[in-house]
Amino acid sequence: MTFFPQLIAGPIVHHKEMMSQFTSTGEGSRERDKTSAYITIGLTIFFMGLFKKVVIADNIAQFATPVFSAALGGAEITLFEAWAGALSYTFQLYFDFSGYSDMAIGLGYLFGIRLPLNFNSPYKAVNIIDFWRRWHITLSRFFRDYIYIPLGGSRASSSRTLTNLFVTMLLAGLWHGAGWTFVFWGGLHGLYLAINHAFRSFRRKVLGHDLDKSSRIGRYISTLLTFLAVVVSWVIFRAENFSSAVSILKGMCGMGGVAFHKRYEEKWPDLAPTLKGLGVEFTEFRLFEGDDALIWLTLILIIVWGAPNLHDIMRDKTPAIGYEAPSGRYSPAS
Repeated sequence: MTFFPQLIAGPIVHHKEMMSQFTSTGEGSRERDKTSAYITIGLTIFFMGLFKKVVIADNIAQFATPVFSAALGGAEITLFEAWAGALSYTFQLYFDFSGYSDMAIGLGYLFGIRLPLNFNSPYKAVNIIDFWRRWHITLSRFFRDYIYIPLGGSRASSSRTLTNLFVTMLLAGLWHGAGWTFVFWGGLHGLYLAINHAFRSFRRKVLGHDLDKSSRIGRYISTLLTFLAVVVSWVIFRAENFSSAVSILKGMCGMGGVAFHKRYEEKWPDLAPTLKGLGVEFTEFRLFEGDDALIWLTLILIIVWGAPNLHDIMRDKTPAIGYEAPSGRYSPAS
């Protein structure tokens, strides 16, 4: 209970997976004399997690905070500002949580203790069910074991199963904070999950699809749709109230106007008049430097979608409980 690496922001652990590692005859004791290996691997994971938090999360936050603050103040948010703010918070949150979890796993490994995997490239998920098997894995496991299954889980009728999912996610939202935006966020993900399960059932039972098979283009489209759904939900999660969330969501739909930096009016002399005729404005960005945001977001998108995660890189060291190396093929979360 007092093992400090997992107390502050580490994974939520089970008694059965931890206690044997603390005993002299436990799972981890056979190699605990390999102190230098544990320290080397543990420090590597810790500092990579620290890098995620300090270098990536804290820097990308500079583009999210002004947008949500402006929305709270009642300002109209333009298309680019809205998407930059929403995507920046989406990545800030991920690298914050993932970084904290990796730091906990690294600290634990310094003592020869393996903590459970908590994040597994969630933005690569092909559907929302898959997302919740990758995002904050130990929290999802906690709600599954102590709320969803006691409610009846998937053993009841289809409608009852979907109700159990929805109730579980409402409580998950409330767990994150005592505010209506958190409750709404949880309910939205409950709705996402219910739609996902219902659609999969329809494909399997009515259309006769084999859910174990998929095309590459189908996976790309599914991943993009899942990611967009998650981004929308994070806007509600981050917003101070519903009105500011609606303001940013309207901006993401272009209802707050479209604007480019005024320097592009000179760079696009032939195109600028046409864009102006369509209602596009050329002005100074009010909330942040647009080019900086574009560079940061492009680099992070490449990392998130194109690079292996930390535990894929450290796969031969198996520092986290529950990690499974990618198989190279689609494995549906059914």
